[in-house]
Amino acid sequence: MILLCIDDVINGDTVTKGICVKTFNTTAVCVPTKHYMVDLSERVGEITKQLVDTGKYFTINRARQYGKTTTLTALEQYLSDRYDVISIDFQDITGADYIDENQFVKGLAGVLCDAKDSMDIALPVKYYDLLKNLSLQEKDAKLNDIFRIFEELCKEADRPIVWIMDEVDTATNNQVFLDFLGKLRSGYLKKEKNPNYKTFQSVILAGVTDVKHLKSKIRGEADSKENSPWNIAADFTIDMSLSADGIKGMLDEYEADHHTGMNTEEMAGMIRDFTNGYPFLVSRICELLDTEVSKKIVNAKDRWTRDGIDEAVKMILSEDNTLFQSLTGKLNNLPELKASLRSILMEGTKLTWNPDQRDIVLMQMYGFVRNANNSVRIDNRIFETRLYNLFLSEEEMKSSVFFREGDLAKNIFVENGKLNVRLILEHFIQTYQQIYGPLEDKFKEKDGREQFLLYLKPIINGTGNYYIEAQTRDQKRTDIIIDYLGHQYIIELKIWHGERYNESGEKQISEYLDYFNLTTGYMLSFNFNKSKEIGVKRVYFGDKLLYEATV
Repeated sequence: MILLCIDDVINGDTVTKGICVKTFNTTAVCVPTKHYMVDLSERVGEITKQLVDTGKYFTINRARQYGKTTTLTALEQYLSDRYDVISIDFQDITGADYIDENQFVKGLAGVLCDAKDSMDIALPVKYYDLLKNLSLQEKDAKLNDIFRIFEELCKEADRPIVWIMDEVDTATNNQVFLDFLGKLRSGYLKKEKNPNYKTFQSVILAGVTDVKHLKSKIRGEADSKENSPWNIAADFTIDMSLSADGIKGMLDEYEADHHTGMNTEEMAGMIRDFTNGYPFLVSRICELLDTEVSKKIVNAKDRWTRDGIDEAVKMILSEDNTLFQSLTGKLNNLPELKASLRSILMEGTKLTWNPDQRDIVLMQMYGFVRNANNSVRIDNRIFETRLYNLFLSEEEMKSSVFFREGDLAKNIFVENGKLNVRLILEHFIQTYQQIYGPLEDKFKEKDGREQFLLYLKPIINGTGNYYIEAQTRDQKRTDIIIDYLGHQYIIELKIWHGERYNESGEKQISEYLDYFNLTTGYMLSFNFNKSKEIGVKRVYFGDKLLYEATV
């Protein structure tokens, strides 16, 4: 998109006269000359030094829209100074090409020929002629045929050759692809045994599926193939999330063009907090701030703030974008993963990180979770809230009385643009008592969390956001943070475990309020004591005012 800037101020943005050519991008590959993007030179330099220069074969497997293709494009350009790079996309190999070895070899040869014009390398033309002839020959083509061409090419090339293959997910359920990996593995092992043997310097496979751990049933149940021949692959441990410093650099570039007056360091930190550096989410927040949020907050200086980010996050949580479609599809196809995520979020289940546990491996591979200090944690706040909304919506479909009561009473809880959380707690207690009466021993903390969120959801829906602080989400305590029209509210949910534990909770929430620069907090306790006093009372802890609600 090219914008002709004819005024100094357009829609509240101060811009430099001339042609503004860059935008934020969330579709396909990001191009530095067209898009505002995080500088990837440090990352691709690290990949080159650690893996390519040392002759490693490896996979880059990350969740959908995690910047794999953009990284590969930058890596290809970075490597071109010292290597010849062959780059193909396995999506160009059609389903019919996987019928048998003959079709696969001819299809692969054809794709390599077609890729010639898009690659800035000067490989001998005769090898493209050989590949073209192979793709068109009438007799059956074998993997050995195309690998002989590769061997001769690597021998005669003036520079080492790096082969990048993107979107390999399209191939991973096919036996012929495993045979192809086996041939690559054979060449790698020959090179390791004999330094004079010429083959590819490095081979890079990219996709969501980790080919190194491929498990395929393609030979039938009795003869299943449990391990991929890609067991030669080096571990890829380079962090592909976007750092706060990297996001700041992108925003600095935008600020230089648009002069919004934003604090780029502060904005980068807040965007990182919401996204954990997930590339699509980072770019999508910025894209919405630049476009859609401007319809609500016209002045750019007011838009590129925490309020603007809150608006962008609300839009993301309500849209049906391609990333969420992919995630939802995985949950529908793998109900065991959905059950695990529900257990983590709704029941406060703590899972120790275990790379041998299939569900954990899959949840990480698809982008749902990450390893945080050897514990399983939802990857970012936006995913967490989206999943909470999904699970709560399933309860809404069951005609939840808590959702209905919260919806009916929602208009009385907002005063002058602020939430009256004390009143919300009072009405929730009344609803709970009417439905359940006294607490019973079978009550679980997750029941209280789920019911309170169901009550809260229609009150803030469309206007505010909420998220659960992961560090306090367990069987004893949960902190809910609400963002509503520029104001934040902290509510601690817990099961009563005695006065001493309650005082400890008061101290914790007081420290938490300090972190958010707040002076008022809220506590909701589910108390089994028969002598308890039901209701909401004011408690002062140091300079903090706490409203303690007891069910």
